Amino acid sequence: MDPAPIGPERAAQTRKLTYRDFVRFPDDRQRHELIDGVHYVTPSPADEHQVILGNLHYWIRAHLQRHPAGRVYLSPFDVVFSMFDVVEPDLLFISTERLGIITRRNVRGAPDLVVEIGSPSTRRRDEDEKLRLYDRFGVDEYWVVDPQEQAVRVYRRRRAALARVAELLASREEVLTTPIMPGLALPLTHVFER
Repeated sequence: MDPAPIGPERAAQTRKLTYRDFVRFPDDRQRHELIDGVHYVTPSPADEHQVILGNLHYWIRAHLQRHPAGRVYLSPFDVVFSMFDVVEPDLLFISTERLGIITRRNVRGAPDLVVEIGSPSTRRRDEDEKLRLYDRFGVDEYWVVDPQEQAVRVYRRRRAALARVAELLASREEVLTTPIMPGLALPLTHVFER
């Protein structure tokens, strides 16, 4: 299913939705997000997505237990960037220095790292609209995980903007590292392991 705006098309939408509207969306086990006041909904993730998400969380959490540097969270956990921009990344990391943005109900501000596990129906949004959103609000690093290609595209803040710095492939047995979690060395074969 293509994640598309709910209701009228963006060009015809007369009013931007806000976080106040967002909290009234139904709890229907789908992902609801607002990007620039436009409501997007994506069906619950499939098996492959969940396996990859579980693997990422397991390995990052294990690393953080040995090298405390912050907290890692799985979706659903709302990230509120503005009253018009509320997303539920698949996984996010918040460094110890930024823990103050975490509230009981959501995150209010930019995580250090955001991870989205893509699908053919979300690819354009993940690498276009969400990339611009995360860039605009100051996310330091953004990983787009591609299950079909068993690849991870890494965007990192360079010269005040997110830029692609790597495309890593499990088929080449590449290892994912990041300066925001020193010492993390995550083989992509572990990320895509079933």
